[in-house]
Amino acid sequence: MAAKLILASASPRREELLKRLGLKFTIVPSKIDEDKFSNLPPVEMVQELARAKAEEVAELVEDTVVIGADTVVVFEDKIMGKPLNKSDAERMLSQLQGKRHSVLTGLAVYETRSNKVLVDYDRTDVYMRPLDNQEITGYINTGEPLDKAGAYGIQGFGGIFVERINGSYFTVMGLPIHKLALMLKEFSINIL
Repeated sequence: MAAKLILASASPRREELLKRLGLKFTIVPSKIDEDKFSNLPPVEMVQELARAKAEEVAELVEDTVVIGADTVVVFEDKIMGKPLNKSDAERMLSQLQGKRHSVLTGLAVYETRSNKVLVDYDRTDVYMRPLDNQEITGYINTGEPLDKAGAYGIQGFGGIFVERINGSYFTVMGLPIHKLALMLKEFSINIL
């Protein structure tokens, strides 16, 4: 009998991606304090946060495979989280426009029967076209940037600002499905 699958995230984007893959899963968002990880380098931080989210939710259940993930935007070696307000979103978009930044997504898959956890991450470089003040203001007024790392969502209106990417689109959305498929396979969960 296959183990149950749990997504330790409230992200609508991650939920949508798992549904697109035809996976049956339950959502149990993690409640960990992410600030405890803020001093780590970005690559280490996303992996440790993904692991902590998966482990926290795994403690609540049995016979389950838990998926944890964490995504950050990195610009000039600094992490850009979600904007605090509209002016913070404007600051972030003004910094990113016309330049390259990286999106890192950490991924952890924890199997409760064996207490085995797999942890990895993926990186995608995003090239944003130059933006004028009117575009930035118009985008902020959609409300979309306010709950997104780096103040934009590639899968929404923010996608009109992205000239190109080098890496996985799904990593930018918050779930590198190419790596997830291989990790789930380790626990006998085959997507195809």
